[in-house]
Amino acid sequence: MKQYWSATVYDRATHAFIRGAPYASLSSQTPGLQTNADGSVDACFGPKAPAGKEANWVPTRPDGGFEVLFRQYAPLPALFDETWKLPDIERNTVR
Repeated sequence: MKQYWSATVYDRATHAFIRGAPYASLSSQTPGLQTNADGSVDACFGPKAPAGKEANWVPTRPDGGFEVLFRQYAPLPALFDETWKLPDIERNTVR
């Protein structure tokens, strides 16, 4: 992206922000965001932040009913020619 990306979490039942959550999104502009050595980011979604990943965490409902909308602002050609694809969200079973 020439500008930034954003991942916003919504309540799956209402398609609105999750009621009572302190915030609803994470972006490449989030202060303290942790990046990997290759520049990628491990975004975490769940009712509790994984240890050491608090800066990359977005809270969800305890029952797991949520959906994520990923936005790219000023994407580069790799998005359109499909040489870059957003990876699927993976369940992390480590607690």
